Amino acid sequence: MKKINEALGSLNKSPGFAEQYEQTKREVLADKTVQAFIKEHSLEEREVTRAMIKLYEYVSQSHCCEKCPSLDGCVNVMQGFEPELAMRYQAVELDYKRCPRKIRDDEMKHLRRHVKSLYMPGDVLKARFAQVELANRSRLNAVKMAKSFVDGYKLGEMPKGLYIYGKFGVGKSFLFGAIANELAEKHIASMIVYFPEFVREMKQSLNDQSTGEKIEAVKSAPVLMIDDIGAETMSSWIRDDILGTILQHRMLEGLPVLFTSNFNYDELQHHLTHSQRGESEELKAARIMERIRFLTEPVEMTGANRRH
Repeated sequence: MKKINEALGSLNKSPGFAEQYEQTKREVLADKTVQAFIKEHSLEEREVTRAMIKLYEYVSQSHCCEKCPSLDGCVNVMQGFEPELAMRYQAVELDYKRCPRKIRDDEMKHLRRHVKSLYMPGDVLKARFAQVELANRSRLNAVKMAKSFVDGYKLGEMPKGLYIYGKFGVGKSFLFGAIANELAEKHIASMIVYFPEFVREMKQSLNDQSTGEKIEAVKSAPVLMIDDIGAETMSSWIRDDILGTILQHRMLEGLPVLFTSNFNYDELQHHLTHSQRGESEELKAARIMERIRFLTEPVEMTGANRRH
């Protein structure tokens, strides 16, 4: 955007300046906000004339993002900030405040600093409780328990996490995103991990010996949310050395963990019992389930598949 002084300077040198100036002045004084400001401060004509550059700057810029296609495409002198008329020392001044898009962008940056995710879709990371559809009693109960977890969480304490289970596409992952963002509002960091992809990553990391580093990052998150457990191809190594290690650490350190799954507790135990090689290890599966039951409270979530 061309600077205001430059615009008026070139206007002053052009033919027909007086007519153009009067036209510009009429447009400025036709603005309702300018009219209200002049009336509020009982400005006389000479004071209005002296403040015309400031008033023109105010009127010519975008307000509430009305002239801007996006934050990156902001047309204002200060990108992401809109002018506000002010009176100081008997002179008209402009204060610049964040525009609605800038406020939302700053909020999202704040949330992203507190919400880490591995392999999660973008819409989940923008979720809020108000966006969760309360189509039935189970969904209402799930949201209530999720809010209760957020409200009751205090650093250094260990509130019981949630084990949210239900059919594919009912909004379990979306609810996770809402929990993470509400925690971020309280400056509480969390990590959401899409478990099937995490398992694949763990297997690949054997080649570059980065497994330990990745497990450490996950197991030490202040709040850990494991999404879609049970959808992975289970192996003894994943169950015992990866998942078992993570859960054991969080139990000892008093760190909460939440899960989503298509399986209830019993179905997940059956999944953990049988590995991809056809091995059946009931005792080891039971040990993992004992930790999950200790760390979480089951919450069923039902409804239509919202991905169709």
